[in-house]
Amino acid sequence: MTYSRRYSLLTSLLTLLAITNGVEAQTAPEVPHLVVNIVIEQLRSDYLEAFSPLFGERGFKRLFSEGRVYTQAEYPFASPDRASAIACLMSGASPYENGIVSQTWINRQTLQPIFCVDDSQYEGCETKEKSSPTNLGVSTISDELKVSTEGHGIVYSVAPNRDAAVLLAGHAADGAFWLDDEKGTWCSTSFYGEYPKWGTNYNTTSSSLATRIEKIEYEPINELVSKYDYFVTGSTPKEAFKHKFKGNLKYRQFKASACVNEEVNNFVRMLMNSTLIGTDGVTDMLNVGYYAGNFDHQSVSQCPMELQDTYVRLDRDLGDLFAMLDKRVGKGHVLYVVTSTGETEPDDVADLSKYRIPSGTFSINKAQLLLNMYLTAVYGEGQYVETTYRNQIFLNLKLIEDRNINLSEMLERCSDFLIQLSGVRDVYTSERLALGAWTPGISKLRNAYNPKCSGDILLQISPGWTLSNENTGEKILSRESYMTFPLFFLGSNVQSEKVVTSVTVDRVAPTLAKAMRIRAPNACAQAPLQ
Repeated sequence: MTYSRRYSLLTSLLTLLAITNGVEAQTAPEVPHLVVNIVIEQLRSDYLEAFSPLFGERGFKRLFSEGRVYTQAEYPFASPDRASAIACLMSGASPYENGIVSQTWINRQTLQPIFCVDDSQYEGCETKEKSSPTNLGVSTISDELKVSTEGHGIVYSVAPNRDAAVLLAGHAADGAFWLDDEKGTWCSTSFYGEYPKWGTNYNTTSSSLATRIEKIEYEPINELVSKYDYFVTGSTPKEAFKHKFKGNLKYRQFKASACVNEEVNNFVRMLMNSTLIGTDGVTDMLNVGYYAGNFDHQSVSQCPMELQDTYVRLDRDLGDLFAMLDKRVGKGHVLYVVTSTGETEPDDVADLSKYRIPSGTFSINKAQLLLNMYLTAVYGEGQYVETTYRNQIFLNLKLIEDRNINLSEMLERCSDFLIQLSGVRDVYTSERLALGAWTPGISKLRNAYNPKCSGDILLQISPGWTLSNENTGEKILSRESYMTFPLFFLGSNVQSEKVVTSVTVDRVAPTLAKAMRIRAPNACAQAPLQ
């Protein structure tokens, strides 16, 4: 054998050895032991920026410095609220696919409003409310974790409100917990099985909310909050606030205050100490709901200092949660995702006319009456409009079918009639939403629509006008201001980076699925984030 052939053979053997060693050395990235999904009601980017001088180092500043932050997050459908936002986040699908269009909608059989998680088949645990996620018609990321791990992955949710807790938990969770409006106990539903003894122990100890509620005084967390003056209201700065929680609505008011997030942490601590979540090699999931709205759902002009204090307390509570879970599971083994529900409290209904701003009041009740009179004149005597709900009109589809009336023609006539009413900017019929699904400006409205829950006609009220319902007393000011909120990923295998490109929240579920190496939810058609 010549020297050149021996050298060639030696080189080939060394190359083969190197490749073999390389293959043996490579391992797949470790999946997180615990995924913590934190949804903050009404969290806003502008307020995070405004109050950042008041923050510590363990909460939002850690998220911005160590996490991957998408600064321009949004929901892929119009007018999200707490329930529809959480359902989209967990399922990776819009209300058109998942069935949760809002917290409440009209039952077409009874013509009465129903709450999104009401279910008379399942008794409440530590509460009178009967609940389940049955109306959520698709799987969630937590459901898929349960399926993929053959039930070994542990899933819990803890949130102040019932809809948030149940929709965060999904169908297959081990438990969902929220604060009862009447008793202040942490409660659940029999849908998830027997209420745990450790939950009962928490509710009956001296540390329970019911024991402490009368002694709680809500006031600024520190002097910095009292001296900080961000909001320009034109009025004289108010003195530092002090609120107590008393009366029949004390627990509802507590849940709409900055104090509730600390109580959420207290119950999460009890859950962590009483279960095996996050303690083995199988990925588990903890879903947490926080509140970042203003005190007692008041406006900024009424409670500016309370809103500042809410963000400072939220920053502290986030830091406490991170520290608690990192210590329990290990800092490198926890993957956090933090985002907002993307909605804000309705603005005060002010008299804009005195500032010569175009405005007015649109009565949905009068619109219903006028539309039925018009349809009667065209098609003969009959109650063609069954009911209205917020900006939606429900037609009597059975009557229309019995009289062999062309529904497409009637919807077109309704649209032509309603667009002439003062205060109506545009009219969207069910057929227009279906046929124009992918035209600019209409896709978000279509994604927010669901044929089983939504009205046959949706009215878009002109900005500055107030939608009024005399039957319910509702008054909703129409406003289309753009509100941004962030999306954070922090922890296991996450590289810190700031991304300014806009992203939709329905991509969170497939992203978490990729991190956990499981399937995305069954209605999710979105690609994971890089």
